[in-house]
Amino acid sequence: MTKTVSNLHDQQTLEQAFAQFNAVSGQLIDAYNQLQGQVNVLNAQLDEANNELRRQLSNNAALAERLGMLLEALPAGVVELLVDGRVQTENSAAEAMLGASVRGRSWPEVLAGFQPTDIDNTFLLPRCGEQPPRRITLQYQDLPELGGQIVLLHDVTHLHQLSSELAQQQKLASMGSMAASLAHQLRTPLATAMLYTANLRQPSLGEAERERFIDKSLARLKALEGLIQNMLSFVRGQVSELELLDVAGLLEEVRAVVQPHYAARAVRLDCDFALGEPVRVAGDRKALVGILVNLLENALHFSVEGQCVELGARLEGGAVRLCVVDEGPGLGDELLERVFEPFFTTRSGGTGLGLAIVKKVVEELHGSVCAGNREGGGACFEVRLPLA
Repeated sequence: MTKTVSNLHDQQTLEQAFAQFNAVSGQLIDAYNQLQGQVNVLNAQLDEANNELRRQLSNNAALAERLGMLLEALPAGVVELLVDGRVQTENSAAEAMLGASVRGRSWPEVLAGFQPTDIDNTFLLPRCGEQPPRRITLQYQDLPELGGQIVLLHDVTHLHQLSSELAQQQKLASMGSMAASLAHQLRTPLATAMLYTANLRQPSLGEAERERFIDKSLARLKALEGLIQNMLSFVRGQVSELELLDVAGLLEEVRAVVQPHYAARAVRLDCDFALGEPVRVAGDRKALVGILVNLLENALHFSVEGQCVELGARLEGGAVRLCVVDEGPGLGDELLERVFEPFFTTRSGGTGLGLAIVKKVVEELHGSVCAGNREGGGACFEVRLPLA
């Protein structure tokens, strides 16, 4: 009986163990199925991510190929520099401009073979065969994230040739216009002198009348000589030997030259040379005196009795500003645009070269000149000359 009870107890224990095993097995099967489902989801996501990555790689490869094709098709040269200045890559245009590949070379070493011009970042390349030297411009762009630089090479040879041809055409047109204007300026005094001279052949002409015609002929011939001298001064320029000139002393000399003319016309000349210190410029004394006298004589011509003309000098940065201001009628819009143009004049008997010579002389001394009107009426001419 006892043995039967023991067997029964063992059977129940075994059944309980099997039941627990079956329960745990079911749980494990459920957990496995869940894990299998998650793995399938992850595998699907991984496949999708791999497919997307492959698509991106394919797109990037296509984009890189497209960019490479565009880079090769660019008419401008492109050179990529590493941080140490060596050439990493170049496109075909750059290789064609430079005559050979410079990949792997030091860019400063390549640049040493270029001939600088008077324009910043513009160079002449060495002659290649029978071709004339190429003219190129360089532009640099830093690559902060990658390091190094991009160099853009632009071939401006043809543009420079066109610019030179245009400048030559403009010069020829200007010379033609100048020749026509000069012929017009010469015609009147020459015709007048010829007329007076022809009158001298009249047998009935009295001595006094003969002397009068001779004086008038000489006056017209002197006018011709003055016009020709002005023309030569304009063409050649008046600056010869440069010397250090004291501005105050120069202006005193100018005042001494023009003061008698102003006194004769009862026009006041006010001078203000408040420079406060010795100021010197590099220039040709005769030329500078000449252009300032020219400006003051112009101001006197347009002034009437009782009016005032001011001659002033002021320091302005690294230059001295010389001003001639009058109380005349001022300058109209057309005059302001053309006042320094050769042969342009509104004065009867004027040659139109005086102010053109002023501009030419000042620019030869690396200065500038401008004209304007002041408030209340009157013209103002300003000459700026760099300090020595």
